[in-house]
Amino acid sequence: MSTPTTLPKTADYVIIGGGVMGASTAYHLALAGAKNILLLEREPFFGQGATGRCAGGVRYQFATEINIRLSIASMGMIERFEEETGQACDYNPCGYLFVLARPEDVARFEQNVALQHRLGVQTEWLTGDEVRQRLPFMHFPDALAGTIHQKDGLADPNGIVMGYIKRARELGATAVTDTSVTDILTEGGRVTAVQTNQGTVQTGCVINAAGPWAGQIGQMAGVEIPITPIRRQMITTTPLPDLPTDFPFVIDFAQSLYFHREGEGVLTGMSNPNQAPGFDQSIDHEWEMEALEAAVARLPMLERAGRQSGWAGLYEVTPDAHPIFGPAPVDGFWLVTGFSGHGFMHGPVAGKLMAEMILKGQAQTVDVSNLDLARFNEGRLIVEYNVI
Repeated sequence: MSTPTTLPKTADYVIIGGGVMGASTAYHLALAGAKNILLLEREPFFGQGATGRCAGGVRYQFATEINIRLSIASMGMIERFEEETGQACDYNPCGYLFVLARPEDVARFEQNVALQHRLGVQTEWLTGDEVRQRLPFMHFPDALAGTIHQKDGLADPNGIVMGYIKRARELGATAVTDTSVTDILTEGGRVTAVQTNQGTVQTGCVINAAGPWAGQIGQMAGVEIPITPIRRQMITTTPLPDLPTDFPFVIDFAQSLYFHREGEGVLTGMSNPNQAPGFDQSIDHEWEMEALEAAVARLPMLERAGRQSGWAGLYEVTPDAHPIFGPAPVDGFWLVTGFSGHGFMHGPVAGKLMAEMILKGQAQTVDVSNLDLARFNEGRLIVEYNVI
């Protein structure tokens, strides 16, 4: 819901961005006993930026130890979400089935699954024939292998954002919409205030949770953040009565093409490898047609469906497809951003980690010390392979 924008003159913590990162950070700071927390969202409603435009997928299956550990922590929080916050998030463990059609992907996923098993994530390996047996209504003659984890699946982005906002407010945090940050004031290398279209708030602590717009917020504080906004788009279809109720979240990995149930129909999308960076969230109809052709080739029953709706959203991509956690060179300016398409699923634990860093001096639930801003200048990149 939209909120009156009467801003306090001062705040101990100002969080910029009312999507899953900002909402989770506000809640976990408040839960840990922090006071005078202010969350700023420029849209009329919370979670309407990148969070509200994502496909809602949540998964354990990643290629790096840090992302797997983030998933283990965050997925547990998503499973317990309603119990903790009183808000449903519609977690649906339908499973993610990665279909592999290139030998190089098979070799890399074998390594990924071995790592997942070592960390306690029991991903199942499928042969090409087993993929075809599991997906008899799809067309994968070229499938060489596949992986599936049955507890991967879907959750409701709006439910998670609003659950955290509601609980944060109950714990004393202030969360406002319709409030755009116009500048961040610094003095002597320290944050001193945040200027907005609703007035100036004096503060010594700013948390940049602005997702694809985090680079712009960084520039206001004189901090360069290597984040590139990249458009991704998807559509939903009218009902497909022949689609099995246990249809998993299917990813044709070589094409970055994906499908999952959405109501009685399907949500499908495909990443455009030639998408120019930028903040444009309008639909590229030419690419939509190309993606639909690829989708119909894999799921022929789509020919019998109509287009229900379509939208575009932004990924916030870093050079190594991993997020940025922690302090910036300007004292009191903190970053939780750059999740490269994985923000919704890692949002719950990300906010908890930020609260730990700010209040206790270091992240405790998951060690994310190697995901600092300095890694880009120091050449410590950690590249994620399982990017869709």
